[in-house]
Amino acid sequence: MCHSTDSRPPAPPIQGEVAAHEQITLTSADGTRFMAYRADPAEPNGRGVVIMPDVRGLHPFYRDLAVRFAEAGFRTIAIDYFGRTAGTGDRGDDFDYMPHVDQLKLDQVQADAAAATAELAAGGPVFTVGFCMGGALSWRQGAEGNGLAGSIGFYGALRFIDEPKTGPGAPLLLLRGGADKVSSPEEFDAYTAALDRVGTEHETHVYEGAPHSFFDRSYKEWEGVCQDAWRRILSFTERHSA
Repeated sequence: MCHSTDSRPPAPPIQGEVAAHEQITLTSADGTRFMAYRADPAEPNGRGVVIMPDVRGLHPFYRDLAVRFAEAGFRTIAIDYFGRTAGTGDRGDDFDYMPHVDQLKLDQVQADAAAATAELAAGGPVFTVGFCMGGALSWRQGAEGNGLAGSIGFYGALRFIDEPKTGPGAPLLLLRGGADKVSSPEEFDAYTAALDRVGTEHETHVYEGAPHSFFDRSYKEWEGVCQDAWRRILSFTERHSA
């Protein structure tokens, strides 16, 4: 599991008012209805974010994170992955997510992310931001283009995706923990080499000593790292919104 059950996301350096936030249902291109959580800022910055969670799907961590992104000015939708196998009902902390993870198909994830992107696209450029499994899935969305302005991933679990075969796609930001064991440095070297081969723009920042799932406000020793990651997200999305 990427984060503990009671983990919550750190606040952004910019904290404005949130106009509204609520759980919603979206419909994918194949007709699947799936859960999502939308948060809208009182003063939009002209950018949208689709949050791609870890293996737990639409856990409270990601509902809270949608609100955090709205505080930073982003129109935001966090998506769930399991509409086809677990339906759209609320789930408790005892939700057995791995059988549903095992049934995920990458083209279905892409379709669900595209539905969320379409909801936000009228308001400006849209980015994906993901964590662990969702980090790798986020990079995949951007590497394939998918109408995105860019894609960001935290400590992506590269076993969930293949190396890109075509490009260039949208720019990618890779935020990694130096002590993360989920994907090895060698795996990341192979992945970024593949990005280079297809011409996909990418930048990487490794936080030395930081563990997997460091983006968590309960990790006081990584508070500065979390704030730096927020600043990099703000800079990356601003630079690639032109």
